[in-house]
Amino acid sequence: MNKLNFFQLCLLMSFGLFSNAGQAAEQPVQQLKTFLSASKSLSADFKQVLISESGQPGQTSYGIFYLQRPGKFRWDYQKPFQQQIVSNAGKVWFYDADLEQVTIKKLDESVGSTPALLLSGDVALEDNYIMDNQGNDGDMQWVKLSPKNQESSFKYILIGLEKGSLAGMELSDNFGQLTRIYFSNVKLNPPLKLDLFEFKAPKGVDIFSEQ
Repeated sequence: MNKLNFFQLCLLMSFGLFSNAGQAAEQPVQQLKTFLSASKSLSADFKQVLISESGQPGQTSYGIFYLQRPGKFRWDYQKPFQQQIVSNAGKVWFYDADLEQVTIKKLDESVGSTPALLLSGDVALEDNYIMDNQGNDGDMQWVKLSPKNQESSFKYILIGLEKGSLAGMELSDNFGQLTRIYFSNVKLNPPLKLDLFEFKAPKGVDIFSEQ
């Protein structure tokens, strides 16, 4: 996965992690809508697996995700490579420790047609995606989101909900690659320190601003 797709993917995953105890009787699409307005903060462990066009699992990454609405999130990729994506005050910092490089982007249409825009509450889900209930698979209920924008880098997103909480996600891009995310240790409305969302570039790194 190239750098741009990695960046868009991390933004893309950031919109769906909300939960509400009253969702058990709701259809998956309605659950997803409820998620977007139910929680103010969240933390979760994640496992990300890249699937090749031939269906073979590739690189697996592990890390922690933090969210504080409105508009603040942080993805800490810890294994096998250290990478961070931090959003605050309308900006997003992408840090690659191996490359010693920081890229700064503005969180708006310039980052692509991604649901990250929903973090601000300025864009409705229906404005960007066609949502379809995909039924149940064991204890999980699935929602399919198909982007309305013909120029989107992604074909679709599947979101898996289990017992009123996000449990999995699958994303298909236009290069024939699947990315699967598994969530665990999900904590709703935990107290989060504000400095989690204040990125400070390490000394000696290259900084590129695309604002």
